Amino acid sequence: MPPAASTPAAPTYKVDEKVLCFHGPMLYEAKVLDVKPGADKKDPPEYKVHYKGWKNTWDEYVPQDRLRKMTAENLDIQRNLKEQARPSQGTKGTKGTPDGKKATQSGKAGSEDFTAAPPTARGQKRTREMEMEKEDDFLRKHEIKLPIPDTLKAQLVDDWEYITKNQQLVPLPRNPNVVQILQHYREATPKKREGSAESDIFDEVIAGLKLYFDRSLGNILLYRFERQQLLDIRKEYPDKEASEIYGVEHLLRLFVSMPELLAHTNMDQQSVNKLREHLDDFVKFLSKNHETYFLTSYESASNKYIEQSKGV
Repeated sequence: MPPAASTPAAPTYKVDEKVLCFHGPMLYEAKVLDVKPGADKKDPPEYKVHYKGWKNTWDEYVPQDRLRKMTAENLDIQRNLKEQARPSQGTKGTKGTPDGKKATQSGKAGSEDFTAAPPTARGQKRTREMEMEKEDDFLRKHEIKLPIPDTLKAQLVDDWEYITKNQQLVPLPRNPNVVQILQHYREATPKKREGSAESDIFDEVIAGLKLYFDRSLGNILLYRFERQQLLDIRKEYPDKEASEIYGVEHLLRLFVSMPELLAHTNMDQQSVNKLREHLDDFVKFLSKNHETYFLTSYESASNKYIEQSKGV
């Protein structure tokens, strides 16, 4: 007898079910819109989700491992993630969020605080809606969509778990560091004609990524648990910039925030489109070489470090 045909994996989540979904290192409330079978019959299905409070343009199909049931335990994880992200953001910087909203100056990692009670006064609600509409209009002018491949999204989730759940750290200094990775990308990219506009733009993008990283690291790219490490490493390497010490793990976090950071520049649409092409190409480069660049494990923090980090 021929072997019995394998049956598709049963979906864990149903259409219209409210869930929590990872986007980058954060968990957001979402709703399942559709379910489709995995690429292979044995693979789990994929789910199309709509993130609560976000525009429909952010609806996407996600693998099952990015979803979590709407349980009290998972809501606690969501709150803990927000708490971990909040202290690492100062009033001078903003944290980009995939919903295209600007983080508040209190350092919240998203535009909607799910842990706070909703406003009860109708006037308060309308005022907030008007503010969000103005923000949407502003961001829409230079909106940059920067897709993150699933391999890198999974890396972001692992990154969060190592640091916030396991109390582990990226060993520093990293090799290769950000400067070296940017140089690798330059060498892997087909050479542009010397002195041409394409060559000049490419050089500006590389230099701009380094500059954004150096200026953003301390404000928006660190979890609270990592801030003590930044203080320690600066004492050890006072003359080095962040891009000479940190590596791809923190560089990837920059790309999650990049659409928000760039939305507040005064570039014209043609420049925005050209920049998006370069950024998208660099993300693909990271995805293609993720096994070469990303760590498979982090180092455990000492008890002394854990105690010190609580006061930072």
